[in-house]
Amino acid sequence: MPTNCAAAGCATTYNKHINISFHRFPLDPKRRKEWVRLVRRKNFVPGKHTFLCSKHFEASCFDLTGQTRRLKMDAVPTIFDFCTQIKSMKLKSRNLLKKNNSCAPTGPSNLKSSISSQQVLLEHSYAFRNPMEAKKRIIKLEKEIASLRRKMKTCLQKERRATRRWIKAACLVKNLETNNVLPKGTSEHILPAALNSLPLEDFKILEQDQQGKTLSVL
Repeated sequence: MPTNCAAAGCATTYNKHINISFHRFPLDPKRRKEWVRLVRRKNFVPGKHTFLCSKHFEASCFDLTGQTRRLKMDAVPTIFDFCTQIKSMKLKSRNLLKKNNSCAPTGPSNLKSSISSQQVLLEHSYAFRNPMEAKKRIIKLEKEIASLRRKMKTCLQKERRATRRWIKAACLVKNLETNNVLPKGTSEHILPAALNSLPLEDFKILEQDQQGKTLSVL
């Protein structure tokens, strides 16, 4: 006599006053394997007294020609509520976790876990508790970005001024060498290697470019 349904999450039990039938797993290995696959229970091995209730079979699976409701030879269970099963498992896990936390003794291990939780909160300080806190943080970051942009602009201006000075100095030294005011090879000792290798015409072009950039900025 069947007592309950083997489908996961199914709470149907045998009751002679309810029009629900129970059906054994088939003896044929292929059909039995297919039923087990459809039930989708981990490490599930049905026995002689393992049943599925009629809720898991479509109406076309039944032979109603006799006095009793029988399954057809090719019938397979296809109606399962796996979402309910997953929700039930999650609820059980949460209840078990709450129970373990409430029963956990206070001691060094709990203190360590509390400290580690605080460390996680500190490391993930970008997670704000409310929108106002997030807004304040955004305003502060925008101010810092604006300040860094001003500093970057100042550094670029200093770099351009220094470049213009180097070009002017290099152009002057090259002119003096060309006009024999300074001895040949003076630029090799005064100017950096990158500037020394350039001819005088290139220096004049660079100087004109720098003057044009200065005027455009102004």
